[in-house]
Amino acid sequence: MKKLFTLSLAILAFHFVQAQESETKPRTPIGGRPNIPSDLNFEFGFNQLTNRPSEIGVDFIGSRTFNMSYQVPVYLFGKSSGFTLNPGLGVGSDKIAFKNNENLFTNATLGANSSELKDITDVYGENILIKSNNFAANYLEIPIDLRYHLNKNNYSKSFRFSVGGKVGFLYEAHTKVKYESAAYDKRKIKDSQGYGLEKIRYAISVKAGSPGFYVWGNFYLNDMWEKGRGPYATQASQLNFGLAVTVF
Repeated sequence: MKKLFTLSLAILAFHFVQAQESETKPRTPIGGRPNIPSDLNFEFGFNQLTNRPSEIGVDFIGSRTFNMSYQVPVYLFGKSSGFTLNPGLGVGSDKIAFKNNENLFTNATLGANSSELKDITDVYGENILIKSNNFAANYLEIPIDLRYHLNKNNYSKSFRFSVGGKVGFLYEAHTKVKYESAAYDKRKIKDSQGYGLEKIRYAISVKAGSPGFYVWGNFYLNDMWEKGRGPYATQASQLNFGLAVTVF
C-alpha cells in the first residue's frame, strides 16, 4: 500500500501541473474539477471469493480492495456519438481476511509456490493475542472500457455507463500478522511469496455514474490459485465491487 500511495502522489502532482497550465479550460461543477480529457480513478470496495469450499471462511468487512487507474478516452463514431473507448494503466490491491484466525502458509507437502490454511496459533503459539491478520495480493493492471455518455454534447457533465475488462499481472503477495504475547511482547510478521496464485488474471468490468463518482464491479473469469496449488485445491475466483472517485 505504501508503493500505491507514493505512485498516487506522483500522478496527482503531474496532473496538478497540467491543471495549472489549463486554467483557461472550462471546469465541471464537481469541486472545480479540471476538464482534462482523461480519468484518474480511485476505486474502493470489497473483495470476495466465489465458488470456494465451505472450509474457507472469509470476513466480508475485512476483505477489501483498492484500485487506481489512469484512462484516456478515444472517440468512437465521432465526438457526438456518445461512445468512447477508454484504455489505461493501473494497479490493484486485494485483501482477504480469513475467519477463525486462519491465514495462508506454504503447503509442506507441495513445497514452494503453494499454500494451505492454518490457524495462526498453531504456527506462532497458543498464548497470543491476535491484533490483525490478513492476506494481500497486488497487481499491475491494463483496463479498457467501452463507455456510453447520455449527454452527447458534453461528456464531462454526463452520466455514463461502461462495460469492459481488465488484465492483471501479479507482482507481489504477502500475509501480515500482528500479535502480542508474554514471551515476545508485540510482533508484526510479513511474509511475501507466491502462495500458488495465478500470475495473470482476467475480469469483466461494469461501471455507472457521473464524471466524479461511480459504482463499479469486477467479475474475474479465472481461478485465483493455480490448479491444485491453493488451500483445499480450491477453484475459487474473485468478485469485487464498490464506489469510486474520479479526480480528473
